[in-house]
Amino acid sequence: MLVVLVSGFLVIAVAAVLGPRLGIAAPLLLVVVGVGASFLPLFAAVEIEPEWILEGVLPPLLYSSAVSMPAMNFRREFAAISGLSVVLVVGSSLVLGLFFALVVPGLGFAWGVALGAIVSPTDAVATSIVRRTPTSARVVAMLEGESLLNDATALVILRTAIVATAAAFSFWGALGTFAYSVAVAVVVGALVGRLALLARRRITDPTVSTVISFAVPFLASVPAELLEASGLVAAVVAGLVTGVRAPRDLSSRNRLSDSQNWRTVELVLEGAVFLTMGLQIRSIVESVERDHAGVGTAVLIAVGALVLTVLVRAAYVAPLLRALAARARQHVSLQGRLTRMQDRMGTPEGKAELAARSRRRLSENQLERFALRITRGLATIRYFLREPLGWREGAVVVWAGMRGAVTVAAAQTLPETAPQRSVLVLVAFTVATLSLLVQGGTTGPLVRRLARPVDPAVVQAREADRAELVALLRRTAEAVPAPHVPDDGSAPAAVAHRLAVLAAQRDALLTARDDGTVDADVLQEALANLDASEIAIELRGRLAE
Repeated sequence: MLVVLVSGFLVIAVAAVLGPRLGIAAPLLLVVVGVGASFLPLFAAVEIEPEWILEGVLPPLLYSSAVSMPAMNFRREFAAISGLSVVLVVGSSLVLGLFFALVVPGLGFAWGVALGAIVSPTDAVATSIVRRTPTSARVVAMLEGESLLNDATALVILRTAIVATAAAFSFWGALGTFAYSVAVAVVVGALVGRLALLARRRITDPTVSTVISFAVPFLASVPAELLEASGLVAAVVAGLVTGVRAPRDLSSRNRLSDSQNWRTVELVLEGAVFLTMGLQIRSIVESVERDHAGVGTAVLIAVGALVLTVLVRAAYVAPLLRALAARARQHVSLQGRLTRMQDRMGTPEGKAELAARSRRRLSENQLERFALRITRGLATIRYFLREPLGWREGAVVVWAGMRGAVTVAAAQTLPETAPQRSVLVLVAFTVATLSLLVQGGTTGPLVRRLARPVDPAVVQAREADRAELVALLRRTAEAVPAPHVPDDGSAPAAVAHRLAVLAAQRDALLTARDDGTVDADVLQEALANLDASEIAIELRGRLAE
């Protein structure tokens, strides 16, 4: 087992280096290597428990993805994300359930829906392929958000369908189960994320803080599962809370330690997921042959299922994009009015006029909140104008919705009483593998082919963002009182002043982040520069002691 483990680490490292040089995404290379290795005697005895993937690997991966996801983009695209992760998964499960019931003899609709639920959700790990392509930020936000949340929907449908095979199905019961699962997971995840940050802000050792962060996704997912809620959603919510609050609650050194170590964890876990997918092919095929079922037939069914998932996804995404475009036009139509209101709110006379014209007397705090809503509304309008959604983006959203390790792991949780269980597992595995190889292997070229021509207005807007950010940092620095430098030549006051400036600038950037007034990538770069400056000052102070 030790040899297998060490070999896996080396293969993951080699794939991470060779993949970009060969023009192949590392996850796809690992799947192929895993399939080939499954026929070697050394790996013949390797068995992967599906619970290891669902309960041991996915929570930290989803948590890490949620931490790094821009919270403002997630909020802006939440309507699309919730539709993709709930409505689309339910619709796909039912359509695929009917398909499987028709093509698999003796399966029945309930078991067909169970297999449809297994095949329907896109995979957060597979979606990492999309992040490496130059696609729209809105597309990335929708795909990442969908893959973070749709597993809960799929697993609830899977459990409900299995129960329905032995008892009467209750629509309202299933809806109540889903609502309970998500609601409890949100509460548990938010509570764990906040408590973990409160504990970690008291810890000065970055190594200890990072070790605690490794436990956070499990501290969220395990209690949620014990309460019969979604552990994966709990881990995601804990990650979102951490991503929003960590820049204010944790020191720069702690965040840098988290970032570096979590990147290593992601590389190892993602690589392990794709390798294990490939390693399981031999045992799955042998199970089908032992059951005297047709491997070729299962593969053909999987091909049909994959085509059907793409068609159902396209049928859902097309009207979704039209609805999002209509919403964007509605927001843009308000731009002039909001701009005029913002200009009036910028003067004491304008505030007084607005307060006088309101039906009830507005307090100063209420006026400030109203001004903040206007600012955020205008920022959202600029976001929609800068990142339009058209048929190109729609094609990427449809094609980049890949299946992955979740499908394989969930399939292996099917009970032994499932009819033709080995065939169902092989179908799920084949759908996931074909999805990764066909869709994942062509997503990069597709994105480049469909890329919009460079819009000078968008480039100019991004440059304006950077200039505005520089001006904000300069104004913030000038607002910090100058220090009193002692006559003896020592400079502790100057160092303290520089740290105070960095703290004030970080607070200003985080306020801009919360208001959505600056592009997420530009903002992240600026925050990283502040962290680097602060760490450098602290290191020079330690060297001088």
